[in-house]
Amino acid sequence: MFKPLLRSLHNILLMKNFILFLFLCNCFLLTAQDTFSIVAVDPETGEVGSAGATCVPNIGSIGGVILLSGIIPGRGGVNAQAYICIDPHINLDNAIDRMNEGMNPEEIIEWLEENDACFSQNFDPTYRQYGIAALDENGMPSAAAYTGENADDWKGHRVGNYYSIQGNILLGPEIVDSMEARFLATEGSLAVRLMAAMQGANVPGADSRCLNDGTSSTSAFLRVFKPDDEADAPYLELNVAEAPTGVEPIDSLQALFNEWALTDAPQLITDKYNFTISPNPANGFIQIISDYSSPIDVQIWAVDGSLIISQSIESEPRKIHLPRKGTYIMSIFDQQKRILHTQKLINF
Repeated sequence: MFKPLLRSLHNILLMKNFILFLFLCNCFLLTAQDTFSIVAVDPETGEVGSAGATCVPNIGSIGGVILLSGIIPGRGGVNAQAYICIDPHINLDNAIDRMNEGMNPEEIIEWLEENDACFSQNFDPTYRQYGIAALDENGMPSAAAYTGENADDWKGHRVGNYYSIQGNILLGPEIVDSMEARFLATEGSLAVRLMAAMQGANVPGADSRCLNDGTSSTSAFLRVFKPDDEADAPYLELNVAEAPTGVEPIDSLQALFNEWALTDAPQLITDKYNFTISPNPANGFIQIISDYSSPIDVQIWAVDGSLIISQSIESEPRKIHLPRKGTYIMSIFDQQKRILHTQKLINF
């Protein structure tokens, strides 16, 4: 009489344990670490933008590292990273809600520390990392960041009046320092400066987990919202969800950016040095002629985003051999990785 009852109770306990196991597995799968990013506002235009990258394995299956970014057009943005919970990205969602309620970046950081909602039974707020930049009702910028003491080394952040740059699991502080230096030294739109910041982290092992692959990361993104954009329709959104092993996602991001700049926003690339590429169409070789006499870096991408040529040229004649036929996007940079010239190139 009791044996069937005992078997039923045993089966119920097994089922409960199985459900608990699935729940814990799901929690593990929906926890991710994200690496370096920047969020910024432009008080002159009202634009809000962010960019970032990571070496999280299989990040492409959930859309790429772009998931760390939340933006309210005309108001501000939040990057939430390091041991995040996704589906939903609860701390990011809470931060955006607080911004909608009128909190400034410092107040949002304080609220997040006191109200962590990401599997708090396993990790506490000291594992998190945030960067926030916003415009107040008068269009005045402010920014704040938080790096928890238990986030993985190297970790840290750099904050200015209108930007926040943060990273964890980095090669060292030079990554965020370089991102900040490139962002501040670059002239042009917010989009151009965000792309320059990403190039500041374009070194093998920027995310230390990718050092053995010879890349900075595996996934990268860049997005900019104008004040009148809808929340789901940014002015610019580029996403390299996951690059193949050994392919640099920031190079792929730059190729997408250059193509966008040529087709959708040609005013972003200001050529004040009269660059001429000859011949174009080419037949195996091109020569670069301009009023710019300092050393240049030349990068040429195929239309699929793969980098074909990366070459530094210090003096005349500035000639480049094109290894195969095709249509390309070519960019010329100065030694600070600022874009001097971008154009399409055809090689017959």
